[in-house]
Amino acid sequence: MRLTPNRVVNGLILAGVLAVSGAVVASVEAAPEAKQRSPESLRTAASFQSITDPATRSVALFTEAGKVIQNPRCLNCHPVERAPTQGDDLHPHNPPMVAGDSGHGPAGLPCFSCHTGANVPTWGDNIKSIPGDPKWALAPAEMAWQGKSLGQICAQLKNPATNGGKTLEQIHHHMAEDHLVGWGWNPGAGRAPVPGTQAQFGELIRAWIDTGARCPQA
Repeated sequence: MRLTPNRVVNGLILAGVLAVSGAVVASVEAAPEAKQRSPESLRTAASFQSITDPATRSVALFTEAGKVIQNPRCLNCHPVERAPTQGDDLHPHNPPMVAGDSGHGPAGLPCFSCHTGANVPTWGDNIKSIPGDPKWALAPAEMAWQGKSLGQICAQLKNPATNGGKTLEQIHHHMAEDHLVGWGWNPGAGRAPVPGTQAQFGELIRAWIDTGARCPQA
């Protein structure tokens, strides 16, 4: 059969789609099984009331919130390099991916090529899923904190010069109500969620702000 130019182009496009799809499935199937365990607990903000010194209580509150902030579900979207990571071990995203100018992937291969508005179960014997959310994207560059200590992350979050110009109230709103942040408590089959609930996390951040937004030692 004689191949026309249109057939050649269509064949190349199909091959590219299959290659990306195969890499995504392979990534999901190759990922380590999430440990079958109960979600880690998160203390309530009220449980810190016995700490009478506000500054000490503020540090303790943020340290507890750090169980979420430094959890792999969150760290994977907050890399220092502009490329997402995956899994509890923060391994490189497969297929290779970069944020692009918008944080939604490079031109021609946006995140929504594979990540839809909700988690999508994969087929086969292993119970896993491709994560998804209507706002799926990499965190802005100013919110990159993989590899940083909790004290460094805290200082970054509270400083408008390093957090994208946000006030502490805007930081609280993001933590307590943002739908994409909330994905961490509903990460899909094959992943352990972040500790507690988003409401508890938001209360910890609120109490941290109200006690002076003090940071752990860097």
